[in-house]
Amino acid sequence: MGITHQVAAPGIAEVVVDVPPVNALTVQGWYDLADAITAAGRDPYVRVVVLRSEGRGFNAGVDIKEMQRTSGFEALIGANKGCYAAFAAVYDCEVPVIAAVNGFCLGGGIGLVGNADIIVASDDATFGLPEVDQGALGAATHLARLVPQHLMRAMVYTCQTVTAQQLEHYGSVLKVVPRAELRDAAFEVAAKIADKDPYVIRRAKESLNGIDPVDVKRSYRFEQGFTFELNLAGAGDKHRDAFVAKKDAPGKKEG
Repeated sequence: MGITHQVAAPGIAEVVVDVPPVNALTVQGWYDLADAITAAGRDPYVRVVVLRSEGRGFNAGVDIKEMQRTSGFEALIGANKGCYAAFAAVYDCEVPVIAAVNGFCLGGGIGLVGNADIIVASDDATFGLPEVDQGALGAATHLARLVPQHLMRAMVYTCQTVTAQQLEHYGSVLKVVPRAELRDAAFEVAAKIADKDPYVIRRAKESLNGIDPVDVKRSYRFEQGFTFELNLAGAGDKHRDAFVAKKDAPGKKEG
């Protein structure tokens, strides 16, 4: 369990997140994920990276319990920097990154898939940003790469989620498959990329990043500043404490 990576097929690296119960990552977990993705992309034998998760969902964002049991701002700052590093690692990976999304993809998960090159999803996958309900902001930068502008705003304000099928309709998700077929579907797409000239593929990734209309790293950093403001104003702790209390309530399951 944890964050692992391996060359799982010729030219294809696989980075797997397995952090029960809901793949919510600690500060160190975000940095570990960033390191795994970066290392995979730097391997001269790798032509494409598949990023996926084990368990109930792809990613539930930051570990709020870690944040609330840590005094001061250390965990908040760490989580913000760790998320920034992981999202940037996906975006800056030297080869294309395919996100294979199962179950829930929330908060930080949106940052990962929004920066991925290709998304394949299971038919039970849902995507959303619960940040407003948690007294925070962030990753609207990445959500805006998945859905139209006005829907993105509605999702941020209301914390509603959308389905993989909706994102397939918008063209953000390449393919929706039954969960049991998700890994195979991702590797099928990856194999097509791995079969290409590796030098050309790496230059293609670099060139596509270069023509992006939005600087995703600067845009996300701007959003993060408002999370710090909310925390200093007391709204962050208020909503995170309520979240932890709800999760720890008797008879309440995690997730």
